Amino acid sequence: MSFDAHRCPNGHVTYPGHTRCPECGEEQTETIDLAERTGTVVTWTTSTATPPGVREPNHLAIVEFDLGDESVRALGQLTTAEGVEIGSEVEPVYEDELRDPEAGIREPASHEWDGYRFEPA
Repeated sequence: MSFDAHRCPNGHVTYPGHTRCPECGEEQTETIDLAERTGTVVTWTTSTATPPGVREPNHLAIVEFDLGDESVRALGQLTTAEGVEIGSEVEPVYEDELRDPEAGIREPASHEWDGYRFEPA
């Protein structure tokens, strides 16, 4: 699974990607793989009332990735809350299941359950 941000011809970067750039309306044509980059925690929180199948407590962070001339932010789960604070460096790590596919109302085969969590670097 990729962890791609998207860039339009005018240099605007978004995550997740869109068919058209939310800033200028141009088609987003370039992808930037964030999976091998280190990001910085902008803010984070812990949810203790999670949806069915999501681990509890669920630690979440908004992480900013510096791309040189631009930056992009992504929201995701943290692997742990230990040692995490605003300004912490984190790395994306791939997980087969971000939540239990058997919990909730969706048919397990109708959805992708994998993705990335952020781990302290």
